[in-house]
Amino acid sequence: MVGLSGGIDSAVVYALAVEALGVKNVRGILMPSEYSSIHSVSDSVELVNNVGGRYDIIPIEKIYAAFMREMTGYFSIGEWFVAQENLQARIRGTIVMTYANRYDALLLNTSNKSELFMGYGTLYGDLCGAMMVLADLYKLQVYELANHINAGGKRIIPEHSISKEPSAELKPNQKDTDSLPPYGVLDPVLHALHEEGLPADEVIASGSDPALVDRIVRVKAGAAFKVAQLPPVLTVGEHPLAPAEKCL
Repeated sequence: MVGLSGGIDSAVVYALAVEALGVKNVRGILMPSEYSSIHSVSDSVELVNNVGGRYDIIPIEKIYAAFMREMTGYFSIGEWFVAQENLQARIRGTIVMTYANRYDALLLNTSNKSELFMGYGTLYGDLCGAMMVLADLYKLQVYELANHINAGGKRIIPEHSISKEPSAELKPNQKDTDSLPPYGVLDPVLHALHEEGLPADEVIASGSDPALVDRIVRVKAGAAFKVAQLPPVLTVGEHPLAPAEKCL
């Protein structure tokens, strides 16, 4: 099973799962909220329909409202917007894990390497799962894989999932670039630091902005506690982000 958001990452994971396991053995779960765009649902439905698959739509708006109603008085949660964002992710994590428990399903995580290095994920929310399928691929590589899946005139991943600007859709008009450098700038620096093993000063000397490199190094170090708690990672390269014992 895969939680589908209409974005590129979940679409690629779903397509890979269908290819590996057969469409009858894969289920998509859509969990829109009040902050979800219309295309978050329509793109997900198009993806599943393209392969003749099955999906369920479980809206989280009422669940989220109930949590906020009960928790605001204790934690003043309405004054800290990040807590509201993470709450939505954890509601979704609870739903997909409940489905997995109920139907003895394997939950496939959809986070990519770029997000994980930058801590752009919620523990016990969108970072939950039994296997991380894209955790050894940077965001730009996910786009390459999506185009490869659609190569030769295939219509599997919706074009809009590939072309639209990435967003977690946890608050109004949110974009990944609100929290992260553009992936075209971020990924080369992460690749140089991790895959090539270059120290920060050499990355800067090669032409990268010093402030950007410093920011990435600091955020990457601060996100290490999340990396230590990730599910097993399906590795495709020589330098996975997770400890060796978590690699498949």
